[in-house]
Amino acid sequence: MLSLCLAAFAMALSSEDLLVTPGPDGLRLSAPRFHFLVGQSLAHLHDGVSVPFDFQLTLFGGSRERAIWRSFDRFVFSYDLWEERFAVARVSNGRRSVSNLLPPAAERWCFDQLAVPTAGIGQDTPLWVRLEIRSEDQKDGAPMLADNEGISIASLIEVFSRPVRRAQQRWVIDNGPFRLADLQR
Repeated sequence: MLSLCLAAFAMALSSEDLLVTPGPDGLRLSAPRFHFLVGQSLAHLHDGVSVPFDFQLTLFGGSRERAIWRSFDRFVFSYDLWEERFAVARVSNGRRSVSNLLPPAAERWCFDQLAVPTAGIGQDTPLWVRLEIRSEDQKDGAPMLADNEGISIASLIEVFSRPVRRAQQRWVIDNGPFRLADLQR
């Protein structure tokens, strides 16, 4: 029971771990103290297995119960055993990739790809941001691909509607409430 409580504590991170700042295309996110290249996922990477991470980003407005925007992304990590560096490919919402990165830079690159649009949101509206990250269960990897078109958004939504499997790593990071007017200062 104690180990279950400690695991829940480790997976639910505070708003101090998710930083929200204004950017040219909306809100930008960073999490300098948070790391998801750990545990079983990192072991798989060191064994030469690519590991997908699914990101669900949700913006709540007015209350924590009212989602006003949601985004799904998938990042696939691989590890170069000779160079001891990571490569990351974003396979949804515009394919991009980067390579030859150390773990903190690879994680940061994923966050740099995320933005929350703020058009039409009132400056004084209370807002909350939630980022959920799941390592892909290797047994369920195939259905995510939609023929030769890449990742299906419907399949990403289905991933986050399933309960977390025991072997699957999961993190949830929240920030809020905050107002756009406070971020502009």
